[in-house]
Amino acid sequence: MTKKQKKMLIRIIIAAVLMVVLNFIPAQRYVRFALYLITYLIIGYDILRKAFKGILNRQVFDENFLMTIATVGAMAIAIYENGDYTEAIGVMLFYQVGEFFQSYAIGKSRRNISALMDIRPDYANIERDGALEQVDPDEVAIGTTIIVQPGEKVPIDGIIIEGSSSLNTSALTGESLPRDVHCKDEVISGCINMTGVLKVRTTKEFGESTVSKILELVENSSSRKSQSENFISRFARYYTPAVCYSALALAVLPPLVRMLFMELPADWGVWIYRALTFLVISCPCALVISIPLSFFAGIGGASKEGILIKGSNYLETLSKTKYVVFDKTGTLTQGVFEVDAVHHNTLEEQKLLEYAALAESASSHPISKSLQRACGSRPDRSRVSDIQEISGNGIIATVDGLPVAVGNDKLMKHLNIPYKNCHSVGTIIHMAIDGQYAGHIVISDVIKPQAREAIAALKASGIAKTIMLTGDAKKVADHVAAALGIDEVHSELLPADKVEQVERLLAQKPARGKLAFVGDGINDAPVLSRADIGIAMGAMGSDAAIEAADIVLMDDDPMKISKAIRISRKCLGIVYQNIVFALGIKILCLLLGALGFVNMWLAVFADVGVMIIAVLNAIRALFVRKL
Repeated sequence: MTKKQKKMLIRIIIAAVLMVVLNFIPAQRYVRFALYLITYLIIGYDILRKAFKGILNRQVFDENFLMTIATVGAMAIAIYENGDYTEAIGVMLFYQVGEFFQSYAIGKSRRNISALMDIRPDYANIERDGALEQVDPDEVAIGTTIIVQPGEKVPIDGIIIEGSSSLNTSALTGESLPRDVHCKDEVISGCINMTGVLKVRTTKEFGESTVSKILELVENSSSRKSQSENFISRFARYYTPAVCYSALALAVLPPLVRMLFMELPADWGVWIYRALTFLVISCPCALVISIPLSFFAGIGGASKEGILIKGSNYLETLSKTKYVVFDKTGTLTQGVFEVDAVHHNTLEEQKLLEYAALAESASSHPISKSLQRACGSRPDRSRVSDIQEISGNGIIATVDGLPVAVGNDKLMKHLNIPYKNCHSVGTIIHMAIDGQYAGHIVISDVIKPQAREAIAALKASGIAKTIMLTGDAKKVADHVAAALGIDEVHSELLPADKVEQVERLLAQKPARGKLAFVGDGINDAPVLSRADIGIAMGAMGSDAAIEAADIVLMDDDPMKISKAIRISRKCLGIVYQNIVFALGIKILCLLLGALGFVNMWLAVFADVGVMIIAVLNAIRALFVRKL
């Protein structure tokens, strides 16, 4: 509880005690008024001050003005009729109880979200003269070696150059299981080092690191308002003056009609009291508070799961998604090439892989790295000589004194070596040793283990169609699409072709159904920007893709897409529930108040009660049910 909240609670208790005690103290009329006025000012001085400031700033019509007019009017009626002041004080008291509860609830949700996103490191350790020195992460340049000790946050993105450890990535990804890291692995800022000491060479400045990007996204998310929030803002702008003028008409017109046309007593006191009750009921607190809070809580709940949503407008659009378009490499597949099989080999399989890795040892191509990983050890470059790369074909080298050719079928044709075709899907690496065909190696991009489940989860959540766009070969693309259960696939596309395909899909889809594109590469940035909603892979995705996207998945898990859609739909459901509930109760109570069936006590109970229920309902968006 904050200091401000504690002060408000003390005022509420003092006012409640005084209101009860004063009922048992006999006093003269003016003394009694003075004591009740002190009690009224204790509980309501801040509301009066805000109302007065609003009048001075020409922003008259708000809930403070409504409550001030209603309670001051009730006090005036009590003075005129020498009646009971407790009603005016009680109305202000219960209104303040509602405000206190609202403040506490909103503060709690903000603290929960802040705790979830408490990933900003306070310092970075740099070793100087044999001792560790703590410096501001902003001062660390690219290429600097930093030390991350157990229990500390990784302050800046980088590559481990010494040490191994387990990292707690839950603040970034929502994943509870720790991630083991070793020398040469990439680490991102915001993770907590759990076990060993790590030496990390930084690859980004702090301002461009993952933790800074996340904090910037979360801080800016509230500035992008949804259609529902904009509706409530416009509604409140017209609603409050309308109810003020309606209350004025209720106070003046019926008495005049009774007096002038019906020749009955005007009963000014009765109708003014009804008008004041009408004002108390009309406060739009439940809507004005609960709708933004629902979106804020929804974004916070998504952040806890490693899903960063850049604004409530994107959360609202995501809830209407009916078409999901995927890039392939790095999105549905791991973007890491692995050796799948060795066929028609005349040598022992491991020996063939070793020769291939040695011949490719000078190359930095992903396929070369996959051969080296399959070999299981770093190639001994002293065994290799006369390396010659034939562009678009492969490599010829001398390994252990023998000529070795590693490449595609074009290389075999170039060397006039008969080869055997492969019917497997993937990149086929043919090999010839000492002029004789030695077999071929099948290398393919590995499908993410959760990708098929992710597509099934999307279809179960009501997605009408899943589409894959890729620059890969048709045979490979069709194989991946079939394996994952994707409805439509387009292959061998350039970045401009992907945009064209998305344009076509946008033109074909129904107006109410939104299209989401999921990608990770620089070439996906134009499509991410063009789609109704862009979703980027945040862990391995390019900065351009993350910048262009509306939603970022921090751990590259495609299962998070269906979870993000579920969160958005739950959040929008809560928003609509609060709008219907608050407006329905408000309209009913306004009618009953105008007809005299609701007194001011019941009016404030209705107003505060609706607000409390709406706020509690909004906070539900903060909690996400596990799959």
